[in-house]
Amino acid sequence: MRPHYNKVSPALLTELGAAIGEENVFTSPAALERYKTDEEADERCFAVPEAVVRPGSAQEIAAVVKLCNKYLVPITVRGGGTGLNDGAIAQEGGIVLLTERLDKILELNKEGLYLAAEAGARTLDIQNRAKEAGLLYAGDPCSAESCLIGGNLATNAGGNKAVRYGVTRHQVYGLEMVTPTGEIVTLGGPLKKCSTGYCLEQLAIGSEGTLGIITKVILKLLPLPPYKADVLAVFTEPLAAIGLVAAVNKADLAPTSLEYMDNPNVQSTAEFLHFKDVPRKEDGIYVIITLETFDEDELDRKIEQLSELCEKAGAVDVLEADERIWAMRRNCLESVRLVSKVCTTDDVVVPVDELSGMVSFVIATVAKYPFPLRINAHIGDGNIHIVLCKMELSDEEWEDNLRRFAEEVYTYAYAHGGRLAGEHGIGSKKAAVLAKFTPPGELDLMRKLKRAFDPNWILNPGKVLLLEDE
Repeated sequence: MRPHYNKVSPALLTELGAAIGEENVFTSPAALERYKTDEEADERCFAVPEAVVRPGSAQEIAAVVKLCNKYLVPITVRGGGTGLNDGAIAQEGGIVLLTERLDKILELNKEGLYLAAEAGARTLDIQNRAKEAGLLYAGDPCSAESCLIGGNLATNAGGNKAVRYGVTRHQVYGLEMVTPTGEIVTLGGPLKKCSTGYCLEQLAIGSEGTLGIITKVILKLLPLPPYKADVLAVFTEPLAAIGLVAAVNKADLAPTSLEYMDNPNVQSTAEFLHFKDVPRKEDGIYVIITLETFDEDELDRKIEQLSELCEKAGAVDVLEADERIWAMRRNCLESVRLVSKVCTTDDVVVPVDELSGMVSFVIATVAKYPFPLRINAHIGDGNIHIVLCKMELSDEEWEDNLRRFAEEVYTYAYAHGGRLAGEHGIGSKKAAVLAKFTPPGELDLMRKLKRAFDPNWILNPGKVLLLEDE
C-alpha cells in the first residue's frame, strides 16, 4: 500500500518556526523555486517543495523530523545539491531540509588520525584542513568544491582516488544521525577495529537519506605522501587505453588515480575551459595516472616503469599531466552543456576484468541510437560514466531511446557481475530500475529495513525504493 502524505499546513509551519526559528522556514515562491532541482536539467523532473527548512543543529533536525511524523509530511534532505539521480528533488511534495548550516569542522586529531565535522561542511574544506596538518582525507569526488560531506556519506561517493583508497565508506569511522522518527544516535567511533553488534554506521552510509539524516561525521585521515607525479598517457584507441589498467595492476604500482576521458570529452572540456593547446585534442583519448610515494627514488622508478607500460599498451604520447588536464577531467559533465542542455549521466560499475567488454558493448550499442555518446571513467575500479545528450530529440523520442539503451546496458552489466551505480547512487531516477534488476530476496530485505527504520516513510520517499513497492 502506498504511504499517505498530507500537505504542509499552517499549523505545521507555526510549529516549525517555533522549533528552528521563523527565519529558517521558507515558503515564498522565489525561495521554493530555488530548490526544485539538484543537478537535474530535465524540467519534467523538477518539483517545487511546499516549504524549505534550514535547521542549525542535530536537535533542530530531530524536532523537524518529529513534527513531520506528527503531520505525516515527507522530508527530502538536501546537502550541496550536486547529485545526479534526483536525490534532492521533492517529488512527493512536503519539505526540503537543508543541512548547510551544519558547516563546522569540529576537531582534527593528529595523534588519532581522524577529523570530526558537521554534515554541512564542504568536502574541499575538509581536504584542505587535513592537508594543512600534513595529512590526507582520501575522499575526493569530482564535485569536492561544492558538495558537502554529509551528502558524500549519504550517497557513498567515489571519486578520483577510490582506486587506491576506496570510496567514502572506507574513509569513515563513525557518524551521528537523526533517525526517521526523530531520535539522535551516534554510530561507530574512531576505532581501528570493532566487532560489537551490527555495523550500523555502514548501513547508514549509502542509504541516501532514507534511513536517517547524517548530522556529524568522524573521518579517517592518513599520512600525506610527500612525493607525487601526475602522468598523462594519450591513446587513439579506446580499448588500448582500457587495456592499460590490467598492466598497471599487475605491476603493483598502486596508483592513486587511474582516470579515462574519451575524445569527445577532451574536445568539449578544452573548449569549455578555453584550452587551445592540449595534447592531441583532435583525436586523443586521455588516461590520467597519479602516483604517490614516501620515497623520491621510488617515485622516479615508478614513473619510468609506468612510462614503459603506457608505451607498450599503445600510448602515442606519455606526458606530465598538468593542472589543465585535471581541470578537464573535473569538468566533463559541465562541458556537455555546450552540446546539449539536457543530458543524462549513468555510472555503471563492473569488475575491472570486465571493463573492456563493457566499454566495447556501450560503444557498439549506442551506434543504434540517435544520440551522441561520451565516456569518462574511473577505470581503475571499473566505474564508467556514460553521458548521453538529448540534442534535438523530442521528449518522447528521448525517453523511448534512453529507456531502450539503458535496458541493454544494464542487462549486459548484470550479466557480467556489474551493478547500476558505482558512486552516484539510485535516487528516484533509478528506483524503478533497481526494483527490476535487484534479486527479489535482496530487494525484500531493503524494504524490511526501510519499514523498520521509517514506519511512516517520511524520509526521502521515492528515493532508492519505489513507493509502489510498499
